[in-house]
Amino acid sequence: MSEVRSDLARNTLGVLFIGGLILAAFWVLRPFIGPAIWATTIVVATWPLMKRLEARLWRRRLPAVLGMTLALLLLFVVPVTLAIITLVHNADDIVETAKQLARLRMPTPPVWIASLPLVGPKIVLFWEEAATAGTQDLWPKVQPYAVQFARWLVAEAGTVGFVMLQGLLVVALAAIMYAQGETAADMLLRMGRRLGGKHGEDTVILAGQAIRGVALGVGVTAVVQSVLGGIGLAIAGVPFAGILTIVMFVLCLAQVGPLLVLIPAVVWLYWSGDSGLGTFLLVVSVVVATLDNILRPMLIRMGADLPLLLIFVGVIGGLLAFGLVGIFVGPVVLAVAYTLMQAWVAEGEKEPPPPPERIDPV
Repeated sequence: MSEVRSDLARNTLGVLFIGGLILAAFWVLRPFIGPAIWATTIVVATWPLMKRLEARLWRRRLPAVLGMTLALLLLFVVPVTLAIITLVHNADDIVETAKQLARLRMPTPPVWIASLPLVGPKIVLFWEEAATAGTQDLWPKVQPYAVQFARWLVAEAGTVGFVMLQGLLVVALAAIMYAQGETAADMLLRMGRRLGGKHGEDTVILAGQAIRGVALGVGVTAVVQSVLGGIGLAIAGVPFAGILTIVMFVLCLAQVGPLLVLIPAVVWLYWSGDSGLGTFLLVVSVVVATLDNILRPMLIRMGADLPLLLIFVGVIGGLLAFGLVGIFVGPVVLAVAYTLMQAWVAEGEKEPPPPPERIDPV
């Protein structure tokens, strides 16, 4: 009996020690978890590109890693850092531009709007009422939010260095993963095989495919929409087009879409009396807003054959649960759970049916 109690105490202490060690390791690595997830997502999504670059550079890994690292710096860290610095330095100008809304007068609606079927007369009526009312009643409602926004910009001035550090950390981790990608992938496959056999190995492969599908479908679509929308804003002469492009990119990543930026810009152009550029930006807005319905499914299918509804729910749920990094964590978790459930159901259907019960004749 004493030997059994001794084994029970030893096993309990061993489990507690291992659990405490795991928690301590996560506590130490906590500052690196977010950058590591971003770096893993970038590396998994761009790994085929890195391999093609390596093949062109005489199959040498070091020049390919340096090229991909430089590309990440130019595409992500430098633009985001410059955008944040520009946003903070132009805080007073942004608030002053918002105050000028009180002095704007909305022109009469263009003649062609009245000819639109069904909605044309309603739009004209709403337009004329808004033009008559002016912005005198609008500014007192907007002013408190403008003041809060200005204070937030000032508070964010002290975090520019932190953002730059996080970006550089992501790029550094991505460079290490590029250099040791095969070793890391082999270790993950062995771990999955050790935990769940063939199913565990398939789960690791599925997670990589889901990351690539989400990164291509969500990330590339957001880049294309925000770039095209930003070009439209710049051509139309909308103030702070660069900053609005960054806002559009974040909104597209969050699956909200670019219209929250483009539609107010269109209204502002019409309000300013520039109907030609307003119509141009309206056409650009329609094209950019509908791009995701065509581009996103094609890109997601290139990474993983997963239901679009699952990807959409994973992106929104992950964003609400884990913040911006949840855009990739959420779909991966749902994709793995969905595939494991499918495998479990399929295994049950493959089992032979139980033999029928023998009924003795009466």
